[in-house]
Formats: sequence, structure tokens, C-alpha cells
Amino acid sequence: MIELPCVGESLLSLIPQRAPIIMVDKFRGLEDDISLSNLTILDDNIFIEGQSFTESGLIEHIAQSAAARIGYIYKLKNEEVPIGYIGSVDKLTIRSFPKVGDILDTQIRVLQEIFGLTLIYAEVYIGTTLIASCNMKIFLGDEKK
Repeated sequence: MIELPCVGESLLSLIPQRAPIIMVDKFRGLEDDISLSNLTILDDNIFIEGQSFTESGLIEHIAQSAAARIGYIYKLKNEEVPIGYIGSVDKLTIRSFPKVGDILDTQIRVLQEIFGLTLIYAEVYIGTTLIASCNMKIFLGDEKK
């Protein structure tokens, strides 16, 4: 059984990424149809420019947050975790870019799942302030983590 929150090695069992591209440092679980994850922005993050986390970093963080959700569900079923691929990112809105030291609090809501395609809506917060949101299509491949 996977204990929540998932951090460290248990988190790595949920996602295919490895250092230096890990963009989720805590998976907090599922509440109804929403999964919850976090990332603390460190100064050695590969998506830092100056003191700000980039657009690419936010997109990767959202994708890995969705991957952690899928990984968690598959682990609960005692099944191998599939590898997912970003199909598209739509309606991306970035209100502000996180800074070094900020903690991203991300919510992933599944809008639709059909034939290995998952459509999600993501919201990224710092504290109670919404800083980014988007829709993302994710395809699950046949390969396993």
C-alpha cells in the first residue's frame, strides 16, 4: 500500500521522470475527482531563469502532477504504471511566475477519460493565489514505467 503523502522513493514509483527533471516533490492524494500535488521551487531547478520558474517548468509540473495521479491509481490496483505523453496544452493562463522558495499547490481535475486519453483541467496555486491554469490532453502509452 502507498502511504500519503507520497514523497521521495514512494513518489518516484508513481512517475517515470528522474533527476534532474522531477517537477513534483509531494503527491497528497485524491479528494473526490481532484488529485493534489506540490513542488517547492529550488534555486537549482533546471527551469529557473533568474529567480523565476519558467512557463515550460509550469507545464512540466502540471504534466507530472497528472502522471502522479495515474501512477497512484495504478499502484492502488497493483498494476504497472503506464507512461503518459502530453497530447496538447490548451487555454494556458499564467497570472504570475513562481519564484525560488515558492511552494506550488496543484489541483488536477479529470474532465474526461476515454480509450487511453485523459483530458484534465489543472490549477496551480501559491498559497491561496491562483497563478496558472490549463487544460491538458494526456495519452497513456503501452509501455510501463
